[in-house]
Amino acid sequence: MPNTGPDQGEHGSSEVMPLHVAVGVIRNPAGEILVARRNAAAHQGGLWEFPGGKVEAGETAPQALRRELREELGIAVLQARPLIRIKHAYPDLRVLLDVWSVEAFSGVPTSCEGQALQWVLPERLVDFTFPQANQPIITAARLPEYYAILEGDTVAQLGDRLPGLLQRGLKLIQLRAKSLPHKGIRQFLAVAGPLCRQHGARLLVNSALLPFIQQAADGVHLSSRHLLQLPARPEDTDWLAASCHNLEELQHAEKIEVDFAVLGPVMPTASHPGARTLGWRQFASLVEKVSLPVYALGGMTLDDVKKARQAGAQGVAGIGMFQD
Repeated sequence: MPNTGPDQGEHGSSEVMPLHVAVGVIRNPAGEILVARRNAAAHQGGLWEFPGGKVEAGETAPQALRRELREELGIAVLQARPLIRIKHAYPDLRVLLDVWSVEAFSGVPTSCEGQALQWVLPERLVDFTFPQANQPIITAARLPEYYAILEGDTVAQLGDRLPGLLQRGLKLIQLRAKSLPHKGIRQFLAVAGPLCRQHGARLLVNSALLPFIQQAADGVHLSSRHLLQLPARPEDTDWLAASCHNLEELQHAEKIEVDFAVLGPVMPTASHPGARTLGWRQFASLVEKVSLPVYALGGMTLDDVKKARQAGAQGVAGIGMFQD
């Protein structure tokens, strides 16, 4: 990657501005994602990457993305949406990765600059060696836009609600039935885990239910209290998520390397009518300060996913909007 010159501050001090890079997560109709191997002479040469390049002076990130993908791959971007923004400091370079999900394009991707190209299923991205800054992109590329929270007071309630979520095509579900007796949790997980796998869905268990995590679940969702108690990511945890309400919790989630966070409440909710809310402006400001996928929670509807993406979110999370 090319370096940028120093930026002179008001007192004459200089600070090297991060290299602003537009990145495309390009999907084909089969759901595969295009990756390219960096030239050996380039920064982080020999590693795999998502196509893209430097945002030039006077360009927006979408303009730079269209230009770079035309020059590198010979394709025209027809439809793209924001995915994630990542700030990362290598020993010799600071970067700002402006990542977009390219969902429609014309032309056949061709290596115009001699890089090796490969189409990869999202789940296989973890088998490739990427620069460190790309790790949150890999996670974001594997995550859906909706995160359902499954609640219920009885095993029968949960058993009635889970198939409905799966039939609606939801692929990421958190079990948060804190009032359910331990015997009921065991009973439900014995059925829910295999059922989710049959539908290609991931089932995370709230940290309040941690004694039962190894029963057919795919990971843990930490409450904000449990999040702040952890000095590091637990070993042998496949997927790790966390509930956050402020910058301190978000930054701690990033520090212990959770895969994604849920931030809220963004809007008023019927269950907590008097609770203080973030609003979209503060939500966007908080998300901008961390480099990990974040779902918006609180007063969300299915139609809010576009607004959430514009605010930097991975998508939206909730309970009732998936059950109505």
